[in-house]
Amino acid sequence: MVYFVGAGTGAPDLITVRGMNLLKQADVIIYAGSLVNPELLKYAEKECDIYDSSKFTLEEVLAIMKKAEAEGKTTVRLHTGEPSIYGAVREQMDELDKLGIDYESCPGVSACFGAAASLNIEYTLPGVSQSLIITRMAGKTAVPEKESIESFAAHQASMAIYLSTGMLKELSERLVAGGYDKNTPAALVYKATWPEEEAYICTVGTLYDTAAEHNITKTALVLVGEAVTHQNYKKSRLYAADFSTEFRQAKKEQEL
Repeated sequence: MVYFVGAGTGAPDLITVRGMNLLKQADVIIYAGSLVNPELLKYAEKECDIYDSSKFTLEEVLAIMKKAEAEGKTTVRLHTGEPSIYGAVREQMDELDKLGIDYESCPGVSACFGAAASLNIEYTLPGVSQSLIITRMAGKTAVPEKESIESFAAHQASMAIYLSTGMLKELSERLVAGGYDKNTPAALVYKATWPEEEAYICTVGTLYDTAAEHNITKTALVLVGEAVTHQNYKKSRLYAADFSTEFRQAKKEQEL
């Protein structure tokens, strides 16, 4: 059996309990060495075979899985963050289907949620935004034209932009072209939840300068939207005294 496990955002205690237990049970671990915190490997047993996939091709990763399966071993494929977001897991799963090897997925905490925790951000503030757009700039992997930064910026929703730190000048220009004001709040979060985390509040127009000032060139997440500075939002109706729920009756006017 192969388990695709989300390592979480970086802090070793932010992996799920299920993910931690799978690491403890694994005979073989293949981890994304360029991004996964190696501290997580301490959950593995001493006898476990551990491979750094940053050095391998897809075919080489699959060969390790195939060999482990033939030997009756349990394999954990440890991916950064949440594997369903930019994890390149589907192509591995399709090949395992062809080989007749069973697999399961264990979710993880994605960087946008680690960054939100670090900055105490709520992306879905009433009266500000009720949506979170997760996207990226085109790089080695193309982005469909209908998913352009400009088209998403037009919604004025909260945005978490991955894999784009090396293109911040272009990103700012495209966000403004799509409808954001250059003074719209933004944040640049380097290695969210890692010990070396750095987080800076800035604006759409100053993203590039902020990164340059702090020498941030990679492994950072960009957050955009009024929710970043949590100003001018409305309180949730869920906890309003005059609002009824399944569990609580609204108070009458004379009770307020």
